[in-house]
Amino acid sequence: MTAKEVKFGDSARKKLANGVNILANAVKTTLGPKGRNVVLDKSFGAPTVTKDGVSVAKEIELKDKFENMGAQMVKEVASQTSDIAGDGTTTATVVAQSILREGLKCVAAGMNPMDLKRGIDQAVSVSVDALQKMSKPCTDQNAIEQVGTISANSDKDIGSIIAEAMDKVGKEGVITVEEGQSLDNELDVVEGMQFDRGYLSPYFATNQQTMTAELDDPLCFTF
Repeated sequence: MTAKEVKFGDSARKKLANGVNILANAVKTTLGPKGRNVVLDKSFGAPTVTKDGVSVAKEIELKDKFENMGAQMVKEVASQTSDIAGDGTTTATVVAQSILREGLKCVAAGMNPMDLKRGIDQAVSVSVDALQKMSKPCTDQNAIEQVGTISANSDKDIGSIIAEAMDKVGKEGVITVEEGQSLDNELDVVEGMQFDRGYLSPYFATNQQTMTAELDDPLCFTF
């Protein structure tokens, strides 16, 4: 077993904070609809230009293993925010950096870390309640278009097609984004229900050219 380097106290906290700051400072430049782009180097192919906070966070690996631990913790914050909310990764990273920075000041001043943690939990609960009271539902297509435009880096064309798709399929519908072969954005609406399964036998297809089965008044059995 290889020897492990162990750090305690202020020196360990400083290393973790350095890693958090390096990652957060790179991610927070993308904050908001007017945020700046970040160029990511790839081992193969052309560099990637993105304004997605979680994409930037996932690319960061630091040489110092203690600083890298701090970066990985904030990276987990961004990843969980993306999985749960689908957006707000940059905001979550900036908030995490601020909580750590102010928390370290309190610990250095002699505050009990566990009392600090309980205080943060209470502040989170109050903040969530306040945000829920301030939130407004998107009740019309114009509001959905505005949200879609902001999420698409102020691209009004994408915001418009998102609003159109939401209007056609409803809030309970499923929207899938696929990479196209043309320069234009296209919206294709599929009516009814779709199953990602093929035929048990090719003889089920009524049209051998398109391999589709069109049946009039069929009996459906589900289990």
